[in-house]
Amino acid sequence: MTEPDIFYILGNKVRRDLLSHLTCTECYFSFLSSKVSVSSTAVAKHLKIMEREGILKSYEREGPFIGPARKYYDIAISKTYVTTVTPNLFWYRGLDLEGAPIEKVKVDLTRIPAEHESLLEMVSSFLELSSELEKILRALQAIESRRDRLMKELKERYLTEIGDMTQLAILHYLLLTGEATVEELSDRLNLKEREVLVKAQELDRFVPLIIKDGTIKIDEDKLKQKLGGVEYAGENKGRG
Repeated sequence: MTEPDIFYILGNKVRRDLLSHLTCTECYFSFLSSKVSVSSTAVAKHLKIMEREGILKSYEREGPFIGPARKYYDIAISKTYVTTVTPNLFWYRGLDLEGAPIEKVKVDLTRIPAEHESLLEMVSSFLELSSELEKILRALQAIESRRDRLMKELKERYLTEIGDMTQLAILHYLLLTGEATVEELSDRLNLKEREVLVKAQELDRFVPLIIKDGTIKIDEDKLKQKLGGVEYAGENKGRG
């Protein structure tokens, strides 16, 4: 199969939003349609484009109730894409994550001169820098492979132990972005802002959050204290 045109796919916000939902859980068509602010006809078109490009795969499965089988979608690739665009460089590469080895990588740029007296020295230094870049790409490949596997395990455990899909969607987004505004999550999850706040407060019972001035993020200090067996003194700081 040819390499998918990832930049074409990611160039459209609706397709980016659909992919974001699909990374959180398996989704059937009507669920996806309810999570984006375009018509179901437009959603079907975007899904068809991504399936044609090899980004998605679809399958049918019987639902819990009597009725026609639902059509589900799933992401069909496991890759990290890296690109550089400057006045002098344009390149990109897809890195396969499946089976990426865990490596210890040491990058050393001190041996590569910053100034050069000849064209051949410049060519040699560029090749050496490219070799160091390959080390970084292998490290990125290994890191993203582990993050991907850990996110899969995290989602499975959260749904098994807690079972709230919306809470999981908020946690998933916070883990990937670091923090998010209530407005941003409202738009992403197609929920009212007060519903986002309620779900975030419920999530805080399981994963400590800081909810302040319309922004939500994971409380890493409280998380470390909980992992260390230290009780947190006081309320969730800055809640409001």
